Amino acid sequence: QVHLVESGGAVVQAGASLRLSCQTSGINFKIATMDWHRQAPGKQRELVATISSGGDTDYAHAVAGRFTVSRSWPRATAYLQMNSLKPEDTAVYYCHTKYRGSDWWGRGTQVTVSS
Repeated sequence: QVHLVESGGAVVQAGASLRLSCQTSGINFKIATMDWHRQAPGKQRELVATISSGGDTDYAHAVAGRFTVSRSWPRATAYLQMNSLKPEDTAVYYCHTKYRGSDWWGRGTQVTVSS
C-alpha cells in the first residue's frame, strides 16, 4: 500500500522559513517524480514544485527563488524548503506522486503565515 505523509506545517510570521517533509512508503522512491501542491481557502489546488527521479526541479512562478524542493532516496522522503514566507503562501500543502498509473496524495499539512 502506498502512503505519503506530510509534516512540518506550522503558524509562522511573514519572512520566516519552514521545511516540509513527505515520508513515502510502498513505492520505488528512486524512480518516482514527487510533487508539492497547495490549496488555499476558497481556491483551487495548485502545483508548487516538482522534483524528478534524476533531481531535476521545477517551480511555480509565485515561489521560484524562495522555495527549494529536494529528495533523499535513503529516507524515501521529499522535502520543501520554504524561505521568505508571505501571507499568500498560507495553504494546506500536499505531497503527490503518480505511481504505476495511479495518483497518490498525502493528507496535507497546514502552513499559516501571518503578516
